Amino acid sequence: MPDLRKKWVLFLTLVLLVTVPISTAQASVRDKPSSLGELRKKYSETFKFRGPDTKQVALTFDDGPDPRFTPQILEILSQKGAKATFFVVGARAKKFPALLERMHREGHVIGNHSFNHPPFRKRTVKQFVSEIERTEQVVERTVGYRPKLIRPPYGEINEEQVKWAKANGYKIVNWNVDSLDWKGLNKEQIKANVLQATGPGAIILLHAGGGVGSDLSGTIEALPDIIETLRAKGYEFVDLAELLQTSASR
Repeated sequence: MPDLRKKWVLFLTLVLLVTVPISTAQASVRDKPSSLGELRKKYSETFKFRGPDTKQVALTFDDGPDPRFTPQILEILSQKGAKATFFVVGARAKKFPALLERMHREGHVIGNHSFNHPPFRKRTVKQFVSEIERTEQVVERTVGYRPKLIRPPYGEINEEQVKWAKANGYKIVNWNVDSLDWKGLNKEQIKANVLQATGPGAIILLHAGGGVGSDLSGTIEALPDIIETLRAKGYEFVDLAELLQTSASR
């Protein structure tokens, strides 16, 4: 009888050694957050990184409105006859409504870039919704519509937030061409980053505002050359609503 008991103990020990790591591994896989690439594939109709394979591209400008840089960018776009999309920060839009009005008046699309620019991936759905809705309210009061297009700060978002966006008729829009202009790069560096990576349907990330000490002079100097060079290659500049064949508002 003692030998039988020992055999049972040994058997149960072996079972635990085999099954516990497998269960732990399975739980780890289940709990692992989806990467941006996985979210893009899973929610391809809601989460966009680029447009269709056409000779159209979209210039997008984050972090405005900012009186130091946004007016100069708007002036260049006006001179070149190019339309763009501005993903605005709600707190800045509230502070500088005249710039928001000018974006709209000159035919550009306004998107939602949160109210205070937090990293969404680290926020709850409730916090995410608050950031989106507060910015919506500012934009609607100023230009008369609620933006359908959302760009998460730093391009980071989690699955529950994408699910909410899908259920409520939004589109999440990141980019596939990064100018890295927020680093304060010079004209030639920004041109190289954009022109080398741009192809059909490209969504180009630039900035129209920034924090204290930001230097976007390279962006302002590079923008005319970027527009002229890409036009010479046969590209048309359109806003994101046109590129993605959707509406700008909900």
